Amino acid sequence: MTEKTTNFPSGRISVGNHDRDLAGLTYVYPVLSRRAGGVSVGINLNPNNACNWHCAYCQVPNLVRGTAPAIDLVRLEAELRGFLADLLEGDWMAQFVPEGLRVIRDLAFSGNGEPTSAEVFPEAVALVVRIHKEFGLGDAVKLRLITNGSLLGRARVRQGIRLLGEADGEVWFKVDGGTLDDIERINGVRLEPASIARNLARCARLCTTWVQTCMFRWDGKAPSEEALAAYGALLEDAGIDRLAGVLLYGVARPSMQPEATHLNPLTADELEAIAERIRKKGLTVRVSP
Repeated sequence: MTEKTTNFPSGRISVGNHDRDLAGLTYVYPVLSRRAGGVSVGINLNPNNACNWHCAYCQVPNLVRGTAPAIDLVRLEAELRGFLADLLEGDWMAQFVPEGLRVIRDLAFSGNGEPTSAEVFPEAVALVVRIHKEFGLGDAVKLRLITNGSLLGRARVRQGIRLLGEADGEVWFKVDGGTLDDIERINGVRLEPASIARNLARCARLCTTWVQTCMFRWDGKAPSEEALAAYGALLEDAGIDRLAGVLLYGVARPSMQPEATHLNPLTADELEAIAERIRKKGLTVRVSP
């Protein structure tokens, strides 16, 4: 039998708490995902809190610029096996998850930075795909990668995403703005929209790809007509027919970045109006206020 983990939190997990230390592990952590609709088993390849972007709404404390550290794949495998055993064979769900949400929805590469920056990213994907199969998790538990997509130019990143696609997984690809200035303000990088569209198209050819978009008020102002038009144009440049859809969400958790003072949530109706605008382009949109 797989050895079980024992270091658990004292309270229940919640949508508002995505603390990567809740399970006391280095690489594996549980969150209650509003977009996935249950427990997401996170794979954190950035325990050093390093990312090549600096998103204004990021909830990671002490975020620094950089890449993932060296990853101990043996430890990652042991942690994932142990935690899955606790979820499937133990009483972890009953202790720490609210009734009605006690279901594993996905194994997701996410965490405290850009996961594809890990040198062993494709090896980590292969490992998680293998464990998913060995535990018999099936189609009900998706394999996911949550990424800013900026490193798709690297062959090893494409290799990892291809492996994910071959395992019927999916990518949630971050696109928060469609102009050079909006991308720099929101994501902290000076990146041409055409470059994001190119990487988005590349990703969609390798694996089922959803666009993941966070929208909010900045200094009290909702996204402008110009900003929304540019965002839509970026999706069109990537190829609407290539995309699975858009996951549109708001700022439900507090940002841990200095830019937090600029941010306020949009109303559910405002997000729905933006979603309807995107749907008119022929895309499925799921909204999570």
